[in-house]
Amino acid sequence: MSYTPAERSALIARYRAGSAVFADVVAGATDQELDARPFPGEWTVREITHHLADGELSSAIRLRRLVAEEAPAITGYDEGLYARRLHYGERPIASSLAVIEASRESTATILDRLADEEWARTGTHSEMGEYGVETWLRVYAEHPYDHAAQARAVLAAVRA
Repeated sequence: MSYTPAERSALIARYRAGSAVFADVVAGATDQELDARPFPGEWTVREITHHLADGELSSAIRLRRLVAEEAPAITGYDEGLYARRLHYGERPIASSLAVIEASRESTATILDRLADEEWARTGTHSEMGEYGVETWLRVYAEHPYDHAAQARAVLAAVRA
């Protein structure tokens, strides 16, 4: 799929706004609300926040590799393993919210400058196969919105 410049601009704007959308959902949540698990087997809001931050760090590197390297191999990662080994359930969320914001803003400044030939660059994702810059943007423009909805549902259940 190839986007028009206007479609890319809209996706970049959505990408850029995603951190604030997620931050608004979790703003004011108490530690008890962050740690509640109303849906067995699902993540808490604290865990969702740390996952999103790690996803943003990973995605930022993925984009840089797609743009800077020739046909890079992009690897997936075990999200559950990260959650367990990186202490998602114990860490405060403020630094992860800051990472989400900073990573998105820094990466958006790259997106703003890409030429058409850079938008066409691809690599190979270990789980998705051929993986290009536009695919990356489509996926990550939505990522914080998906997790904002997930966190919103958890908080609504907890607060009900």
